[in-house]
Amino acid sequence: MTYLILKPELVEWNSELPWKLYIALGFLLPSIFICIAMSIRYGGIVKTEVAQRLSLFIPLLAAFFYFGEQLQPTKFIGIAVGLTAIVFSIGWNKKQDAEQKGTWIFPLMVFIGMGIIDVMFKQVSKLVGITYMSSLWIVFVLAFFFAFLFLMYLLFIKKQRFDKTAVVYGLILGLFNFGNIVFYMKAHRALPDNPSIVFTGMNIGVIAVGALVGVLIFKEKLSNYNKIGVFLALISVLLIAFL
Repeated sequence: MTYLILKPELVEWNSELPWKLYIALGFLLPSIFICIAMSIRYGGIVKTEVAQRLSLFIPLLAAFFYFGEQLQPTKFIGIAVGLTAIVFSIGWNKKQDAEQKGTWIFPLMVFIGMGIIDVMFKQVSKLVGITYMSSLWIVFVLAFFFAFLFLMYLLFIKKQRFDKTAVVYGLILGLFNFGNIVFYMKAHRALPDNPSIVFTGMNIGVIAVGALVGVLIFKEKLSNYNKIGVFLALISVLLIAFL
């Protein structure tokens, strides 16, 4: 899809490319995708989406302390609210059975992993001598390679059965995931002077729709703490976007 639609310039793969950055991203993308799947399985859609969207705190802090952007103390109000939202969203059920104990680690890994990926893509966007689309192409090729290795491990080492229907679901999921990337970029180009509108619309939209789908379609049960967490997550995103 990247090759056909985004039409990247195919550059020579030589030692001058930032391979440490590319390989790290290529490995993290499928790894965090697996963490998202495990988080949804054990924690549900709502908690996973909240963790994923609140991961914006990590690139926000990196922007201040690593990339040297001007520090805005008001942003920390949103960060504080967001951290509180995470505590409420993940939940602390004392009656968890043995299978569910420790599963809180998956939303946490999604939170940390997505934040690190955002920081790395920010570094990719600052590269000189190679276009962003060319870098994206290389990263996706590497991600495919690592995902393929993991699939071979599951099939030949773990002896898991190959599910053909999973290929269909994977293609559909990949199509929507790619569409999200394309339209997100188009939205930023269409509203270059109002990035907060794009940012807020995407994050609040995903949290809100994810919560509705989880509750209405998949019948996920949210405790009062979880409901407070979703509400605080929405407030946090608004504060970060507009303060």
